[in-house]
Amino acid sequence: MVLQHRISLLFLIFSCPIVLTDSCNNRCLANIIIAKKMKSAPQANNCTVNVNITSMQYETLSFDTKNMQMSSRVKVNMKWNDHELGWNDTTSNVTAVMLPVDKIWTPELVLDNAIDVTVKPYTNDVQVTRNGTVDYAMILFIAVSCNDINLFSYPFVKGECSVAINGWNQSYCELNLTHPNSITNVGGIQGEWETVNVTVVQDETYKNRRYLSVSLSVSPFSAVVTLILPSILIMLADLVTFALPVQGGERNNLKVTLVLSFTMFLLILNDHLASGGRCSPILHYHFCFCLVNLVLSMVMSIVLTRLTLDERFLLCKCSKNLKPSPRTASLRQDEADAGVIAITKSSDLPSEVASLQKIVNFLENIDQKEQVENRNVAFVDCLDKICFCFFLFIDIIYIIIVVIVTRTDLCKEKKTVFWDTEDDYFSFYSVGYPEYFINDTENY
Repeated sequence: MVLQHRISLLFLIFSCPIVLTDSCNNRCLANIIIAKKMKSAPQANNCTVNVNITSMQYETLSFDTKNMQMSSRVKVNMKWNDHELGWNDTTSNVTAVMLPVDKIWTPELVLDNAIDVTVKPYTNDVQVTRNGTVDYAMILFIAVSCNDINLFSYPFVKGECSVAINGWNQSYCELNLTHPNSITNVGGIQGEWETVNVTVVQDETYKNRRYLSVSLSVSPFSAVVTLILPSILIMLADLVTFALPVQGGERNNLKVTLVLSFTMFLLILNDHLASGGRCSPILHYHFCFCLVNLVLSMVMSIVLTRLTLDERFLLCKCSKNLKPSPRTASLRQDEADAGVIAITKSSDLPSEVASLQKIVNFLENIDQKEQVENRNVAFVDCLDKICFCFFLFIDIIYIIIVVIVTRTDLCKEKKTVFWDTEDDYFSFYSVGYPEYFINDTENY
């Protein structure tokens, strides 16, 4: 009787796992897999983990033209196989389960040229199928430097910015990524910059390195309206001011106003565009030329206004040290004599003749003074026309030079190398060394 109870007990003990296994649902199976604590990477014979990136979704969030930095959001969907996470039909009939993302191993990507990276899982769960295939998605918030983009012809700029997303290499182990053939580009225009296209490019030097080539272009409308067009209109207004008379000072007031207005646009340009580098934007040179042109025009106008009042232009004038010219002294003496004649009465004829002679000399000096003033005005007008022709000629030559410079590639930036050369040895070992060397190394 006791033997029979023991046999029944043993039969019950061995039959319980079978019953539990047959009735194990998705959550039960997930708990069994979590209990294995598979936090380490899958260890294959060659110490290589192959991860297939099924799709990538790219979006440009912002572009800082001042610092030449691009912020983007990349969603990466990937799959890999971990046989130790799989199960067979005897364990459960479930085809797939959901596991917490922090309970199993997930690949970490390497971004060689990133300034700042934030990684977040797309969901808190990952899907694991029966054969151990893991389906996982992550979101990368990346900030990279785009110094390879040439801003020389800004705002008519087209360039490419690189976002290097790869696996890691450590000694004989590596995470090998298979990139998709095409990438989905979400969104197009961010401010004045537009994301035209995103492609995967194989590096020519480092065969195991790929990067996302983001093609960008600038919408020139905003820069033309806020920077280029106002500068052209101010330069045109400066030429029109030569139609105003030199006398009076109205022209000088207008030219000073133009210089102050142009200084405001210089401040806007300095806050908007990067000024360093070998290929500085041509707009900096354009604004520098315009400012120098405006200041020279203002100075010439002030000088011409001074010449209309006196044929001599003195930077400093001291009344005690300067003696009046003979013509001015004679004119003042005649004015004094005419005043005396006007208030005195003479009875003798010689004195009347002398007084009449002084009046004639006074009138002749007034005519001479008017002739001198007319000559000064004519001379200043001639100089004014020469200045107008000079500035007009300079502006025309400048426009021709700008057109020629913008049509030719005078400035080209060198492509920046951002790969870590320490990993090149291991990548070369994995793809390029002969088999006997590999065998010898493994034996060693």
